Amino acid sequence: MLPTQVYPFRAPAVSYVGLGAVQKAGEEARRLRATQAVVITDPGLVKAGVADEVKSILVKAGIPTEIYSEVETEPSIESVERCFEVVKAGGYDLLVGLGGGSSMDTAKGCSLLSANPGSIRDYFGVDKVQKKGLPTILIATTSGTAAELTPNAIFADKEKQLKAGVVSPLIMADVAIVDPLLTLSVPPYVTAFTGMDALTHAVESYTAIKATHHTDLYALESIRLIAANLRTAVANGSNVEARYYMALGSYLAGFSLTNAGAGAVHAMAYPLGSQYHVPHGVANAVLLPYVLEFNILGDLPKFARIAEAMGEDVIGLSPRAAAERAVEAIRQLSADIGIPQRLRDLGVKQESLAGFVPGTMSATRLIDNNPRRITADDVLAIFQKAW
Repeated sequence: MLPTQVYPFRAPAVSYVGLGAVQKAGEEARRLRATQAVVITDPGLVKAGVADEVKSILVKAGIPTEIYSEVETEPSIESVERCFEVVKAGGYDLLVGLGGGSSMDTAKGCSLLSANPGSIRDYFGVDKVQKKGLPTILIATTSGTAAELTPNAIFADKEKQLKAGVVSPLIMADVAIVDPLLTLSVPPYVTAFTGMDALTHAVESYTAIKATHHTDLYALESIRLIAANLRTAVANGSNVEARYYMALGSYLAGFSLTNAGAGAVHAMAYPLGSQYHVPHGVANAVLLPYVLEFNILGDLPKFARIAEAMGEDVIGLSPRAAAERAVEAIRQLSADIGIPQRLRDLGVKQESLAGFVPGTMSATRLIDNNPRRITADDVLAIFQKAW
């Protein structure tokens, strides 16, 4: 089918992916004319020595560097604004987001605030940011969020008890770095749910309304790489080959996600994060098969190709049967790597489900991009099935 709309394709100006890619941070900081940098990260990466490693690379390049390590898991608006106060007081002119999505989104938020007045809350939505702020180098330490590539930054709004996103090309990284060696120490469970997060990005962007032939190339290859390597990466985290291909799979999914967008899985995951503090990747992983069961009627041929990319034998199957094979393959992968299979396993109470619906439906950029039209009643039915 020929496309009826033309969409832009965006990506960071510079990106590196490969073993040892983090060593490029110093020369890129010099290229950005940094005089003082801050590494924005979490306490775990300080304890693991990764933050000091990155600081050392920057210092060796002649860039005085400090570490800010108070990033929250699932960062709130308030936590980003606290970080920005440190950035402002320190006079830093380069922000280095090091970690998963929480650290990288916090760096994006600080960059935004450096050039735009008011609160992060003022910029929730699409294309509301007016000016590009301080330059950012974003360094991923997990294979999942792809925040180093996307124009999105997601924060918890405690006042409204929901998660919302800033979406703007003006907060994209100036430099994105994906070094699989930084993922070797990631524990199995985190490897599992971040890997499923990456798979969610690939599957949702591949089947999205805004998908194009261009984004499909990235998404399908990502699905193939993740399906072939996630089990090994979880079972044997020191397997460098599996870690490399998982990092590459997440990176490719990030390109597809950035340009084609996500759908109902992401919309439904946000209320779980804000109300039950379920990590975003975990919420996506648990919800993914249930939403896909609903979505397959929206594009049977594409779901059949997902099954194929995951290694399923679909020869001789009808499009419907092949599409259903994709859902089962994803469910089996999820179970094999220890992902909880139901919302109740996450401590979610059944009486909370109806309360998730308004927050889900308010994420219109995601709901409108879902491959099958989805109503509030449909969302509640999916939550109930997933419970």
